[in-house]
Amino acid sequence: MAPRKNFRNQAKKEVKPAAVVNKNGVKAEATVAASGGGFSSTKIFTWFMVLALLGVWSSVAVVWFDLVDYDNVIERAKEFRFNFSEVLQGKLSAYDADGDGDFDVEDAKVLLGLKERPVSVLLREAKEESAVKEPDAVPTPPDDDVDGSQNTDVESEIQAAVPLPLISDGFIPDDSRDEASHPYEDENDAIDMKGELVEKAQPQQTVEESKQYNDQPGSLKTKETVQLRYNAEAESVPEPEADVESVLEPEADVEPEVESVPELEAEFVPELKENAEEQPKDKLKEKAKKKKPKLLNKFEKTIKTEIDAAEKLRKKGKVEEAVRAFETLVLQYPQSPRCRYGKALAEDGLAEKMLSNDMLQKAIGTYKEASELPNATPDLIKATLKKRAERQQFLGRMRGALATLEKLVQIFPEDVALKNDLGVAHLLIGDNKSAKRVYEEVLATAPSDGFAKVHYGFILKSENKIAESIPFLRDGLESGDPGTDDGRFYFHLGDALQRMGDDSAYKWYERGHQRGHFASVWQRSLYNVDGLKAQPWWMPKDTGYMDLVKTLERNWRIIRDEAQSVMDKTTGLFVPEEENLREKGEWGQFTLWQQGKKAGESCRSVPKTCGLLERFPEAIGCKRGQIKFSVMQPGTHVWPHTGPTNCRLRMHLGLVIPKTGCKIRCTNDTRAWEEGKVLIFDDSFEHEVWQDADSYRLIFIVDVWHPELTQYQRQTLSPI
Repeated sequence: MAPRKNFRNQAKKEVKPAAVVNKNGVKAEATVAASGGGFSSTKIFTWFMVLALLGVWSSVAVVWFDLVDYDNVIERAKEFRFNFSEVLQGKLSAYDADGDGDFDVEDAKVLLGLKERPVSVLLREAKEESAVKEPDAVPTPPDDDVDGSQNTDVESEIQAAVPLPLISDGFIPDDSRDEASHPYEDENDAIDMKGELVEKAQPQQTVEESKQYNDQPGSLKTKETVQLRYNAEAESVPEPEADVESVLEPEADVEPEVESVPELEAEFVPELKENAEEQPKDKLKEKAKKKKPKLLNKFEKTIKTEIDAAEKLRKKGKVEEAVRAFETLVLQYPQSPRCRYGKALAEDGLAEKMLSNDMLQKAIGTYKEASELPNATPDLIKATLKKRAERQQFLGRMRGALATLEKLVQIFPEDVALKNDLGVAHLLIGDNKSAKRVYEEVLATAPSDGFAKVHYGFILKSENKIAESIPFLRDGLESGDPGTDDGRFYFHLGDALQRMGDDSAYKWYERGHQRGHFASVWQRSLYNVDGLKAQPWWMPKDTGYMDLVKTLERNWRIIRDEAQSVMDKTTGLFVPEEENLREKGEWGQFTLWQQGKKAGESCRSVPKTCGLLERFPEAIGCKRGQIKFSVMQPGTHVWPHTGPTNCRLRMHLGLVIPKTGCKIRCTNDTRAWEEGKVLIFDDSFEHEVWQDADSYRLIFIVDVWHPELTQYQRQTLSPI
């Protein structure tokens, strides 16, 4: 049978070589067939051995004849870190944005900003960065150590008291002719080394303040006046070439160097010198006794590395990343108070960066959550609630802050500092009676507490218990305790002493000046702009407001007639002075403009007078002053006092002036009014008024911006 034809057999036939007989008489074809048509395994092994021997002998030759400089090669390898693992770590990881070990499309999205970096990568990088110590770097203390290691940031959060509330008119007497209250404003006054107060230009503040220590937002008349702090700042007009960083970031308080005044220092109260020498030792002992806050519970110590990594992002200013990192930790460890506290701090920082009230409100809520979680350490509860109260006050939510501080005092009833803060919170809402009760409790258990003493002394003085207030104010200032070195307390102690006829008042004013609270012994206003010309009396030509002065003097009879038409007591338009500035007598005022705002109803009663002033923005736009009529009856004496700011000048137009018995003293220069003439003085200097005539005295008061203030300052300074 014929063999079956197929491609396989056909191929065999085609490639079959012709048989060749070798020298041994064996056909070569058979050998090839036996080997499968290629090299045998013996031949492959032979060639491998040959190549191996060649490599060995080549290596021996290289080493023997020193053909390669191995030392140089090794040095170059070290220099360029030429190894595969480092190439991967150093080169590829630079582009590995999502942490998956390679560079792909997802990494490109991150690098192009189309996708955010995963929180796990941020945490890992923060850990690696914190683990690496750079050469010659100064070691920094660890953050948030649980076992008592140094942590100045958190310690300051726990130990810092709620900021001393801002000044108000009931707290510091204003001008003798001011009928309306002067609101407090933020204490952003920096102090130069000469003892002059410097007020940095601020965004306009829209929250009104009260006659007492501070007012509650709930008592404000309209919603527009309750604009929150961040919104007010965000809407402020930027100043050309202004240092934005200095506006947004508060500078650290610098305590000025006290200049020696020999003629006063020799006869000054001896206790002050002794106390000043003892203070450093006392403060050192106090610092030594302070315990480091413990913010982590037992479980949180096991995740301390993760918390520290997120915290490092926050402290480096990467607040958005810190918020995401802490949110991840909160999801992983929902029962961790420290993780939630870190989230609140990060949200707080983000709110400040964004100038966002909504974000700050979120942080306030997170602070509360952290304080209410089980297993929170006492130190963390204290730090969290103190921070919450502080931020509530910042938003003007004084009653909320009061409730938070009351809770703190319930949890920590032995903490005197918290009780002091609670007293301040009562003062902020005008509840002097409750504040007084709190400070009485503090002084019953801690009779030498200076903070409680100065505040208790202030409350007594506001009750017109002048003599009783003096020892508390004086002892509190002499204590040197934190929160006592404040211009308001020097002011009130001096004022109380003056009213008691005690000349040592000026020694305390001098000391306040030395401490940087007053521009001088005479000029004791607390809200000042640095560098403005300071003199008690001004000539009209020096103000630059000659047009206004001439208008007032030309039309003084029209102004007088309208004032007399509203002087009838039955109309109730003139109201008594209520700032406790009178020693005796009667003194009434009728206001047309207050803080740059027109009193429409009042102006309808005196339309011609208001019409005359409409074209003078230096007067009607003066947010730190008033325009008003002032009537003073015979037998009236106004105590020596100063106004709140050096940003204004005060014009007095004489309307009805008795021939004798009426005079005004500013510093040591006493003058008298004339009908139809304008007197101009700077009421930030001490002034005093007497009305010893036999009939009433009527004048027209017009406050104007200090002529050296820039337009930007006039727009952005907050109202008083």
